[in-house]
Amino acid sequence: MLCWSLIPFSYNIVVSDLNLGILFLFAFSSLGVYGIIMSGWSSNSKYSFLGSLRSSAQFISYEISMGLLLIPIVLISESFNLTQIVLSQSEIFYFIPFFPFFILFLITALAETNRVPFDLPEAESELVSGYNVEYSSIGFTFFFLAEYSNIILMSSIIVILYLGGWLFPFNINIFSGALCFSIKLLFIMFFFVWIRATLPRYRYDQLMNLGWKIILPLSLGFTLLSIFLILLYI
Repeated sequence: MLCWSLIPFSYNIVVSDLNLGILFLFAFSSLGVYGIIMSGWSSNSKYSFLGSLRSSAQFISYEISMGLLLIPIVLISESFNLTQIVLSQSEIFYFIPFFPFFILFLITALAETNRVPFDLPEAESELVSGYNVEYSSIGFTFFFLAEYSNIILMSSIIVILYLGGWLFPFNINIFSGALCFSIKLLFIMFFFVWIRATLPRYRYDQLMNLGWKIILPLSLGFTLLSIFLILLYI
C-alpha cells in the first residue's frame, strides 16, 4: 500500500512525488519476499515451506532482470522521479523505441505477480496452493488482496514507464489526465487476464531456465546496447 503513494495518476495528482520515487518503489515492492517466506515457514508444513521457497526464488530471479530494464528509462528521462519520466514521453512513448524492453518487462511482471504461466507456488504435483495452503478466512483474504493489488500496481508501473502515464498520444492535451491513465491501466490488466486464459503453466525448471538463461542475458544485452546508443547520441 505504501507504493501506491508514489503513483502519479495525473499531473500533481500524487500523494508523494519523491525525486527517487522509482528506487523507493522497487525497494518497498521487493519486501514482499519476506512475507512469503515467513508465511510458509510459520505454517509448520513442508508443502507450505517448499511453496514459499519456490515463490521467493522466482521473485529474486526476475527482479534482477526488471532492475536492468529500468536503466535505459532512467538514462533517457534523466530522472528517477515518476512524474518526470511520464513528462519526458510527451513526444513519443517509450514502448516504441524500447519495444524489446517493453515485452521483457511484461514477462517479468507476470513472473513478479505469480500469474499464469508463472504461478509456480501452486504445484500441481503436490495438489496444494503453495505458501498459503494452511491459511483460511481473513488470512487467506489478505494474501489474495496483496496479490491482486500487486497486479494493479505493476500494471500502473508499466503504464508510467512505457505507455506515457496520463498523457494522450500525439501530444493531444484535451484527453490527458486520470481518465487516460485508467484506460491504459485497464488495457494492461486485460492483458494479464488474457494471458491467464491462454497459456498453460510452466514447470519450475522451465521457469528458472527462462529467467536465468534467456530473460537475464537478453535484458543485460539490450541494456548495454541501449546505454551505448544513448551515450553516443548525447
